[in-house]
Amino acid sequence: MSKALRIWTSKPLSAEVRQALLRLTRIRDVEVVAAMPDVHLATCVCVGVVIATRNSLFPDAVGGDIGCGMSALRFRSGEQGGAKALQSKGIAEKVFAMLGARIPCASHVSARAALPAELAQRPLSAPSLLRKQAAIGRVQFATLGRGNHFVEFQKDSEGELWLMLHSGSRGIGQAIRQHHGGGDGEMRPIAADSEQGLAYLSDLTWALDYAKSSRHRMAEVVAEGMRELIGLAPDWDTYVDCHHNFVRKEQHAGAQLWVHRKGAISARKGEAGIIPGSMGSSSYHVIGRGNPDALCSSSHGAGRVLSRSAARRAISTRALAQQMRGVLFDTRMARRLCDEAPGAYKEIGAVMRAQRELTRIERRLDPVLVYKGG
Repeated sequence: MSKALRIWTSKPLSAEVRQALLRLTRIRDVEVVAAMPDVHLATCVCVGVVIATRNSLFPDAVGGDIGCGMSALRFRSGEQGGAKALQSKGIAEKVFAMLGARIPCASHVSARAALPAELAQRPLSAPSLLRKQAAIGRVQFATLGRGNHFVEFQKDSEGELWLMLHSGSRGIGQAIRQHHGGGDGEMRPIAADSEQGLAYLSDLTWALDYAKSSRHRMAEVVAEGMRELIGLAPDWDTYVDCHHNFVRKEQHAGAQLWVHRKGAISARKGEAGIIPGSMGSSSYHVIGRGNPDALCSSSHGAGRVLSRSAARRAISTRALAQQMRGVLFDTRMARRLCDEAPGAYKEIGAVMRAQRELTRIERRLDPVLVYKGG
């Protein structure tokens, strides 16, 4: 194994993934490549990979959904007993209706959409990005997105109800990646101290703040809806948020490095993190162990074992229903959700065992109700 390549995995990597990782180690200025247990193929850089450089920034080593990440929030127990409140079919239907009405997957109605002032008053680096910021950035704020993004209600070992939410910077992150030379299948570096490098870092910081604020606003909206529907109040002291697509300067082994995480979370010693499974399997709240070999990182989820197209071919709506047994989901969306079925993902327990050196499990949560846009 290359000195620059470090791997945590529950089973041998495919030849395609290993070759993709080795290609990264041969890129100029790449010091370390660390593959997490959820690593799987993607354009340019596999998802589930951490790359450290000394002087270069690689937009494709972050990806287009800059700031994509997770948030979690616990609800205080009500008279109906936390997670038990969702066992009623009537209540579940009302929750789905509330989520559909308040958390758009694509965009808000333009006339009602607005960016928070803290974001609206910070310009992006180029006229084309400013136009995107004013248009799609506004209408997509506090929207979920499609694919693997979700709102999920979960229960912990004591039967308490938790919210877990997965979303990112939406279209504005893609626009920033493309503007700075990413997204065309080539790993093009930007000198971190150049004018373009500073512009990319400024735009990336804005997208990170956008994604984090967007998740928090959606959590507020869901909490408001749950209070109205079943009288459950959120405990905001439990709120946790983490990014899994970003780059920042960090010190490792005495050197200042630009650490790019694409589908990986920061897991510094004592740092709280969130690692979801699939929509039919357990998720975990974790505490980082600060493993230096992994650049203080861990997986961001279970990781795909089937591509979306392969999952659509292999998993029927009947198989989806069987895999989702005991978890509430909108059955009208079944055909569109087959590529997100539990069978399309790695087994989350194996992923967690493979990264015992990277994180400590604080809490396991099991899904109760899942809302996705398909």
